[in-house]
Amino acid sequence: MEPTDHNRRAFNDAHTRRRGARPGLPQIVKATLGDLSSKRVLHLQCGTGEASAELAEQGAVVTAVDPSEPMLDAARERWPKILWVQAEVQALPGELRRGRFDLVYSPEGVLGRVTDLDAWAHGIVDAVHDHGELLVYDDHPVALCVDAFQRWQYDYFEEGFWRLGKIVTALARAGFHVEALEEYPGDRRLPGTFLLYARRG
Repeated sequence: MEPTDHNRRAFNDAHTRRRGARPGLPQIVKATLGDLSSKRVLHLQCGTGEASAELAEQGAVVTAVDPSEPMLDAARERWPKILWVQAEVQALPGELRRGRFDLVYSPEGVLGRVTDLDAWAHGIVDAVHDHGELLVYDDHPVALCVDAFQRWQYDYFEEGFWRLGKIVTALARAGFHVEALEEYPGDRRLPGTFLLYARRG
């Protein structure tokens, strides 16, 4: 399937409205993850590293990925004990796809920039060991279709748009069993974010 630019436009519009948000771990993610002592965690699209540092504070051995080398340079300077890798989240390098991670965390904003859902899902399944875990916390696809006044501006069913069903299906086909999917409210009566927990095998 060839996606359109719909996801990127919707993502950019939504995040233009929400600039200034704290770049660390959302509270619901912290509570869900709990103690990560000695767990090997792969953090996708880590940005300048604040959330990666919080994962490390919860006991994880963190490897963090981002496509932006300048952002990674800033993160390396602040947290030299974390391994920082320059890569696209849907094209993870071979050294990260050896089934050695206990958990992959895919945070808010990742899916809005993914152009190949299957590549994203297969990269993650290759990164975790058997029974390895995945936690996705991201913008709800519906939230990307409306403006700040909750007026529809994009078609949820447009070809190439990553609807929630497509996301779950891509992960299931890659080899994950989805064990939990929670949706959280946005500004009014529409969902704003979702949290998905899955396990390989």
